[in-house]
Amino acid sequence: MKTNQYSEIVYSEDDICDLIMSGHNAVDMSNLTVDPQLDIKGLTALIENPGAMLTWTFPEAGNRSVADFDQAQQSCWHMPVEYQELDIAEHVLRLCNTQEELQRCGQELLLFQERKLFDLLKYLKYLVDVMRHNHVIWGVGRGSSVSSYVLYLLGVHRINSMFYDLDPGEFLR
Repeated sequence: MKTNQYSEIVYSEDDICDLIMSGHNAVDMSNLTVDPQLDIKGLTALIENPGAMLTWTFPEAGNRSVADFDQAQQSCWHMPVEYQELDIAEHVLRLCNTQEELQRCGQELLLFQERKLFDLLKYLKYLVDVMRHNHVIWGVGRGSSVSSYVLYLLGVHRINSMFYDLDPGEFLR
């Protein structure tokens, strides 16, 4: 948290998320000074209406289809702008050392692109970077995700699927 010229605490996006995740089911926005640089969906309305409460709401199962719910969730990833603007395909391809690795990554990236999962890859890159920065230990790898060489290069797991000749189709069926 930072303070402004009036010695008020100015809450960042991360600060607000921390407040919510610390067990509060609602955060009273009327007493918060929020960083004006933030571009969070719905936060503008809260700033303009300081008496509003920020609450988590979940759509009922009957209100929308699974595909509609999934599409809505895919459109709002909570990550810094530098990760949102990252060319994930270029980043992954730069991590390759051989022609065989380039071909495998190209094949997998096409599968991710067909399924519109590049935002997921960007988020996974962000998540791994945050965990590394904070010295968080995560598993070696689990399930079909270990068949993805792209996820191996991003550090999501530690199983080299090319070494074990695992089919990337097992992960992205």
